[in-house]
Amino acid sequence: MSPPDRQLVYVHDPMCSWCWAFRPVWASIRSALPLELVPRNLLGGLAPDSDEPMPAGMQRTIRGIWSNIQQRVPGTGFNFDFWERCNPRRSTWPACRAVIAARLQSPAWEEPMILAIQQAYYLQARNPSDRETLVELARETGLDAERFAGDLDSAPVRAALRDEITLARRLGADGFPSLVLLEEGRARLLQLDYRDPGVVLAQLG
Repeated sequence: MSPPDRQLVYVHDPMCSWCWAFRPVWASIRSALPLELVPRNLLGGLAPDSDEPMPAGMQRTIRGIWSNIQQRVPGTGFNFDFWERCNPRRSTWPACRAVIAARLQSPAWEEPMILAIQQAYYLQARNPSDRETLVELARETGLDAERFAGDLDSAPVRAALRDEITLARRLGADGFPSLVLLEEGRARLLQLDYRDPGVVLAQLG
């Protein structure tokens, strides 16, 4: 089957706080798309695997980003207990692989897994950088947790994430979230508004 003529590619990371803030607007955009314009998620991979504790300075920076988002995008929830309850690491690739592992069971599991990761991280003060958290989320979401655990760090899933990161960069998506309109062989980055889906919809023609 040939790819659709027009795609709207959403480049994201499930542990990107700005992606969490953009979630309601992205949902509104998807619901308003014309039938011929196909939405597609693409994982950008914010931070590679690491077992190193997140430096205190970086923790303060990210906490500041959360506070800034709450001011700029009212209604975006964050549970700051995360910084006391968990051992933060700058490592989002495990969560990205979790999305791919969920998708392998069925494309219908992709969005529920993304939401589960975001809610765990931002609202429940759980750490999706940890493998055990991701397997727990798969089980809670209704996935086959044993299969998920086997797929999570497998070579095919790691390769799939590398491919998505490479494609995201080739499309010019240097920050997350990004929206890229693909049509007639060309890629066009769209301007975003975190409170108004109409800003994106107006650029679709």
